Amino acid sequence: MKLKEKSMQLSEKTVSLLKNFSGINQSILFKSGNKLRTISVMKNILAEVEVEEEFEKDFGIYDLNQFLNAMSLYQNPQLKFTNDSYVTISEGHARSKYFFADPAVIVTPPEKSISLPSEDVCFELNTQQLDKLLKAAAVYGVPDLSVVGESGVVKLVVRDKKNETSNEYSLIVGETVGTFTLNFKVENIKILPGSYEVVISRKLLSRFQSEDKNLTYYIALEPDSTYED
Repeated sequence: MKLKEKSMQLSEKTVSLLKNFSGINQSILFKSGNKLRTISVMKNILAEVEVEEEFEKDFGIYDLNQFLNAMSLYQNPQLKFTNDSYVTISEGHARSKYFFADPAVIVTPPEKSISLPSEDVCFELNTQQLDKLLKAAAVYGVPDLSVVGESGVVKLVVRDKKNETSNEYSLIVGETVGTFTLNFKVENIKILPGSYEVVISRKLLSRFQSEDKNLTYYIALEPDSTYED
């Protein structure tokens, strides 16, 4: 079935978001409308965002990085969805066909919206703090990010939690009356630079809500996390 010819162009912001999403899952199923969603193959990271573009149909891309690289061959690529099997990428006299993937081969998020089972720890995380934490984890070569509540404060610590003599970097991000150690893998903090409102459930799920984009990440915690009532 042929669709009415119509072209669109992706903004730099949307391309940046898609690059980030490709780090969560190399494949993505675009759905008609303006919401993009992806989930990792291990199903421990889910991301969703509303973008300025409106997609007119559902289509699957198996290798999102390759698709973005295909668009980078053009200075101002135009996308035309005039065929059910592929998208045409063009500019001037140059054009490419990029074929869609079977949705059955793509790990996709559940249709139902995600919600936290409880909201037990909340704090603000700004882009400078996030950058310092991830940089420190890389400098020290440590795999863990812990949200620790003790002595009245909430602090974020990057370390190797299995090694008592691990180098670590920490910063205080809030106050608390609770006692907890909520653990993430650093490799799962695949979020765009920016400032976030972070809410964590003791049921091992967290939400990172961007303060300047309609962007949300849900990231699972490690099972050895603890929370004392």
